Amino acid sequence: MSLTGYDRRGAWRAALACMVTLAVAMGLGRFAFTPMLPIMLHEGKLDLQGGGVLASLNYLGYFLGAVSCAAIRIQPATMVRGGLVATAALLLGMGLLHGFTVWGVLRTAAGVMSAWTFVFASGWGLRRLAETGAPALAGVIYSGPGIGIAVTGLLGGAVGRWGSDAGWIGFGLLSLVLIALIWRIFSDGHPAVTGVQAGPAAAPTAAESAAARSDARWLVGLYGLAGFGYIITATFLPVIARQALPGSPWPDLFWPLLGLAVVPGALIGARAPMHWDNRLLLAIAYGLQALGVVLSVAWPTIVGFGLGSLLLGMPFTAITLFAMRDARRLRGNAAAGLIGYATASYGVGQILGPLFAAPLAQRTGSFAVPLLVAAAALALGALLFSHVWWRSRLAKVLPEA
Repeated sequence: MSLTGYDRRGAWRAALACMVTLAVAMGLGRFAFTPMLPIMLHEGKLDLQGGGVLASLNYLGYFLGAVSCAAIRIQPATMVRGGLVATAALLLGMGLLHGFTVWGVLRTAAGVMSAWTFVFASGWGLRRLAETGAPALAGVIYSGPGIGIAVTGLLGGAVGRWGSDAGWIGFGLLSLVLIALIWRIFSDGHPAVTGVQAGPAAAPTAAESAAARSDARWLVGLYGLAGFGYIITATFLPVIARQALPGSPWPDLFWPLLGLAVVPGALIGARAPMHWDNRLLLAIAYGLQALGVVLSVAWPTIVGFGLGSLLLGMPFTAITLFAMRDARRLRGNAAAGLIGYATASYGVGQILGPLFAAPLAQRTGSFAVPLLVAAAALALGALLFSHVWWRSRLAKVLPEA
């Protein structure tokens, strides 16, 4: 039901606040490292393997943060505010402090903050939209990471002439400005929508409970394949493109192109009717990303990288949206725990990706094999989600099956 006095304008305020939140926590807090990595490599502050380790430490932090979400009993709005402030401080720290160990600590902590902010902002925002009758605005929320990625990609190349320190400090200051714009929205004090626990619900039947538990296990397991499948490109895209197109001005533009593609993908994904099966939508999105990853290997040209960036970016947060929507289908307003476990699985995939790709690329001088393995993981996820979807359809038609 809708809250008294909380109309569509309030739903838009909540959606836009969550959009900015994810732009800061994900687009800047996590993915600023992607455009900054080539600059740090050029400055000699890191080698490729060290960059892979820092990336994986960030994803380790993301995993730890996601796992801990189910045990946290702090109000979502408070978690969002704290995570945003910490993200800005950690970005500033990357420019003000030096040394691989210090950077490792900062990137790990940034991962924890990203996970906390993502899970609690998702729960807070999706519940607001559900209670105000505006679920389609979820696409606005999940366009946030794409906007943040585009901003970091465009600014990363520009600030590169002043060095990586200036770039990190600039991203930190930009985060503080954005946080100030949305700070009050997370303090509007509606207790009915700020908690993460569900109200009383009818007890499911034994068959429904077994099916829901099975669906939840598939969701958690297969969501990890998405984390592994996209993260190699998401971490090393400018480096990969520079290797394939030496001397070209285009490599620094593919990352912001990927970010811009996230926005229409999220908006279109959110318009998918609620009765469409999320598992089928996830299978389609995984397939598109697999094709996008393959293109960067099979067609390493400006057109190939451009199309690959679009195909990888468009389903990026649509995958997250469909997964979160499926978690809410299974657990309702008490979905925060399942969202946390699914996000943890995603985090495991992200940790493994750079640890697998960077040493192999440094030895062979090419990212071809890691990218093909990533594409295969996404294709496997697409096939398995299709299998789960088809099995559920058969179960409805043939209840005895």
